[in-house]
Amino acid sequence: MGVFSRIADIVSANLNSLLDKAEDPQKMVRLIIQEMEEGLVQERSNLARYLLEQKELERQLKRYADQAQEWQDKAQLALIKGRDDLARAALLEKAKLTEAQKALQEELGRVADGISKLGHEIQQLEAKLQDARARQQAMTLRSATADSRLQIQARSGGEVPRQMGDKFAQMERKISELEARADIYSQGNPSLEQQFAELAVDDAIEQELASLKARMTGSQVTGGENKHE
Repeated sequence: MGVFSRIADIVSANLNSLLDKAEDPQKMVRLIIQEMEEGLVQERSNLARYLLEQKELERQLKRYADQAQEWQDKAQLALIKGRDDLARAALLEKAKLTEAQKALQEELGRVADGISKLGHEIQQLEAKLQDARARQQAMTLRSATADSRLQIQARSGGEVPRQMGDKFAQMERKISELEARADIYSQGNPSLEQQFAELAVDDAIEQELASLKARMTGSQVTGGENKHE
């Protein structure tokens, strides 16, 4: 089923609105272009038919004009010869041709109006078609650009992060090796900080031991005095 029901719909169509509402804008613009091209072919065919009819009417008008002039000449000859009856009959034929000329002239005017209208519609259709083709080209370009970006991103998202991940893994392995070496070294050779910490602990223990001995000695002395009393 077509987008447009008649040529006037194409001329008055709002491409922005049609494409905005379309689920698949690229498919819609292809359909629009197809119908515009078909409409343009139809309008040009109608215009050719009108132009042919215009030429035929113009030829017929010329024949009528020539025949009317012939009857005019015959009427004059009849008068010269004193034949008023023949002159009257000739003028009657001329009048018939004049009436036919008027009818043809009116028809020619209608055909000329049709030609003007069709010419205007064809110009509008051509402009619409040019616009639609430009939009289709822009869509195609945007689609190709988007595909290129996706391909670049796919390559970047696959190869580069993988390379970076490999580098990080190597660094982590090196750090793990260094830490393992430090642990092994620290087990056999205490660090300077560890040695000072051990001295501080030893000093604190010695002080606590002396304090405990003093308390115990004092307690024993007090107990002995109480026994003597």
